[in-house]
Formats: sequence, structure tokens, C-alpha cells
Amino acid sequence: MELKIVKIEPPEGVNMIIGQSHFIKTVEDIYEALVNSVPTIKFGLAFCESSGKCLVRHDGNDDELRRLASETAFKLSSGHAFIIFMKDAYPINVLNKIKEVPEVCSIYCATANPVEVILAETDQGRGILGVVDGFKSKGIEEDEDIKWRKDFLRKIGYKL
Repeated sequence: MELKIVKIEPPEGVNMIIGQSHFIKTVEDIYEALVNSVPTIKFGLAFCESSGKCLVRHDGNDDELRRLASETAFKLSSGHAFIIFMKDAYPINVLNKIKEVPEVCSIYCATANPVEVILAETDQGRGILGVVDGFKSKGIEEDEDIKWRKDFLRKIGYKL
């Protein structure tokens, strides 16, 4: 077994979700979950098929994000993994609907941060062991940081 790291850095203003699924209809079902959650969402998604032709299956309603998802999924080449790049929506808007897709097994991350995907590669193929999402903590928030956090959440409309 060999360990590998694939670095993924979403473009400015783009969030991503990386997960594990189990069936070829993942692409169509996640597509429907995304547009049914936020009709104005722009996204590309790709799924690593791990049997049959073992192709990266892809779809989306934004050509650039669809290309990015396809190329990134191919870099991962990890059995039944999927990746979504999205804008004009946030993971918080779609995550529960994605989790409800019957073939989705798990979510590794939902973020706009740079990510390092840790892969194990064997003679058979690749699997995702986990992800490093963003950067390590630099300290513990103090009163002024708590105030900033609370003000920020209200500014963007997530709290009253």
C-alpha cells in the first residue's frame, strides 16, 4: 500500500463537497438534490465509477465547474468518490439533501478551504482515508473574536 495526497484548492467564491457513494446513478441523483435545494445554484459534479468501465461520470449546469469537478475527480481516481464544486449557494444549503440521496454513504468535507485528500493506493485501486480541511488552529477565541463571529453570522443573515 502506498499513501498519496491530492491537493485541491477551490477557486475564489467556490465551495466543494467531497463524499463517498456506491452506485452509477449518483450523478443524476445528486444533480436533482442540488437544483431542488437551491434552483439558482451553479455547480459541477463528478463521480468515480469503480466497476465496469471505471470512468469519471460528470454533470452540472456550469461548464467551468463541471470541467473542474471532472479533472479533480480523475486526480482522485478513488472508488465511488464524488466531488461537487458550487457557487451561488453554500454547503449548508444543500448538505442535508445530499445526505438523503440513497446511494450517498458519507461526506468527507464541505468547505471553501484548500483541502488535502489522503489516499491509500493498493494493487486494486484507491480509497480515501480522510481529508485535511484548511489549516490547523492558531489559538482560542477571545471576547473580541466571539463578538466578530456573532456579528458576522448576523451580517450574512444566518442569525437574527
